[in-house]
Amino acid sequence: MKSLLRSPIVSATLGYLIWAYMVLCARTIRWTVEGEDTFKQAWAGESGLLVAGWHSRVLLLPVIWSKIARKLPKKEYPTSMLISLSKDGEAVAKAIEHLGLEAVRGSSSHKKKNKNKGGAAAVSETSRRLRSGSVVCITPDGPRGPAETVQPGTLIMAQRTDALIIPYALDCRPVFRLDTWDRFMIPLPFTKGAMVLGSPLSVNRDVGKEERLRQIEAAMREAHERAAAIVAKR
Repeated sequence: MKSLLRSPIVSATLGYLIWAYMVLCARTIRWTVEGEDTFKQAWAGESGLLVAGWHSRVLLLPVIWSKIARKLPKKEYPTSMLISLSKDGEAVAKAIEHLGLEAVRGSSSHKKKNKNKGGAAAVSETSRRLRSGSVVCITPDGPRGPAETVQPGTLIMAQRTDALIIPYALDCRPVFRLDTWDRFMIPLPFTKGAMVLGSPLSVNRDVGKEERLRQIEAAMREAHERAAAIVAKR
């Protein structure tokens, strides 16, 4: 499988298929959206925005672009997404490019065998975009977890740039779950779903690092609990 993913033809084909599935789900799932007005107000401000959604929802993350963001005024940099340098990340990067989004490649949180996996370059490029007031979507628990645990990279980028963090929650029913570290979600078209955009968070420098991470996680959890409740009632 790894050798197949190294093939440019295979990754390009997978990217096209992932893009098609993303678009199908975004357009056919019956979405209930909360927090759209607050998000639009944040978009109109001068601060950069870190739109944070859990890794398990990667196939659904572009819904905010399809439903809301692509219609809003353009920023200095196009809306982008931070994606790992892994081979499966290559296919996702190609998929979002079909949507008109840009990929910033690298990992913001993990090191392996003393190699940063592009983390420094990714944080630098993301920070540059955020300082300009642009928008970057991230998976704060990716690329390897622990699941639904915010890694320090998110906090570092927000602190460096004074960007606002937007908790971004997605849920849908019914759904398939893979046996992966994050229980990766495979949404089904023509089902019901909820998108919840939480209140923008600014970094609280009056508390320590662990407390700041806990505050972000709490806001993410609240948004996801709300999304799950909406889907359960429909």
